[in-house]
Amino acid sequence: MDTKAFKRALNHSENYYRNQGFGQKEDVAGEMRSQYESSLIQTLRASHNQMVQGDVTIHLAESFGFCWGVERAVAMAYEARQHFPNQRIWITNEIIHNPEVNQQLKAMSVQFIELTDGVKDFSGVASGDVVILPAFGASVQEMKYLHDLGCTIVDTTCPWVSKVWNTVEKHKKKEFTSIIHGKYKHEETVATSSFAGTYLVVLSLAEAEYVSDYILNGGSRDEFLAKFANAHSAGFDPDTDLDAIGIANQTTMLKGETEQIGKLFERTMLKKYGPLELNDHFHSFNTICDATQERQDAMFSLVDADIDLMVVIGGFNSSNTTHLQEIAVERDIPSFHVDSAVRIGPGNRIEHMPLNSDELTVDTDWLPAGKISVGITSGASTPDKAVQEVIERIFAIKAAVPAAVS
Repeated sequence: MDTKAFKRALNHSENYYRNQGFGQKEDVAGEMRSQYESSLIQTLRASHNQMVQGDVTIHLAESFGFCWGVERAVAMAYEARQHFPNQRIWITNEIIHNPEVNQQLKAMSVQFIELTDGVKDFSGVASGDVVILPAFGASVQEMKYLHDLGCTIVDTTCPWVSKVWNTVEKHKKKEFTSIIHGKYKHEETVATSSFAGTYLVVLSLAEAEYVSDYILNGGSRDEFLAKFANAHSAGFDPDTDLDAIGIANQTTMLKGETEQIGKLFERTMLKKYGPLELNDHFHSFNTICDATQERQDAMFSLVDADIDLMVVIGGFNSSNTTHLQEIAVERDIPSFHVDSAVRIGPGNRIEHMPLNSDELTVDTDWLPAGKISVGITSGASTPDKAVQEVIERIFAIKAAVPAAVS
């Protein structure tokens, strides 16, 4: 499929909405403020992001929570519900990785496409239905299916994600293989790879180093394909498809690691082909999301402060939230990832998701007696009100914990 031509045609369709609003912006803004904003967080911001109550000192990251792209996506979904009051509305996936926001949309009679045996089931969608594409996008195959079906498409894809799509389109035009730093199962990477020609998804610097070594020294083709099973385009051949490469990324990955991977492959291709031929074999564009970068930079500053433990708030399937957690763990700071305040209590108990785990863990007496400094941050899909609720539960627990014996 000529993905660029399809997107161009889709942009001119009367049933496709992306940049234009529906005229309910002010009504939606008021509704979102009442549901997601927080007076406590506003007070914290005005107090240099610190607050002391009893034995607890809260240190809030300078940059956290809803980013512009997420806020825009949620607002567009709210507007769509108001603009199409009598039509069935679907979302191809979670609008963002936040359980409270998604539950609110379900309460507004927005239906979510479910997975059947690991595959999205579009059988309930009919011509004339409204379908929302989430902030991290949808594959070009899904877009075409919905367009051909006669659906009205409301595209809330973050512009930073679209920027990555444009990058892999450039790779495809030059017949370069796109090496995408990301998680091959993540919805954003699935969407990005659908716009690429030949591609390979690498999860980490270690995987990138493996690919670099293969480029320079060769190796077992079968071992390579087994290692990256499900993470490459159909018919991918490491012996021929790594001659010319371009770098792209899932926008929510750890900024520093994406930069390291880009520099690694630049050095690799420079070593193999020399400076005069480098541009014929390597391209790199900056596709790191500003909001992701700001939240990670703020987290690096926060972990350098005098804090005893960290609480990271965001969806368990949120990549950008997980990477904030990773920064604290790498500093050996006790860290707890929760998706909402519901995970805290009853009593001095917390249910949280450890880094690199798929199962929740319960800790008791996680807040010690005596004075304590707690770092707080949240992922780009987490509303301020969720952060407020976590802080209030921490204050309540500490108020009930007996003072330390001196």
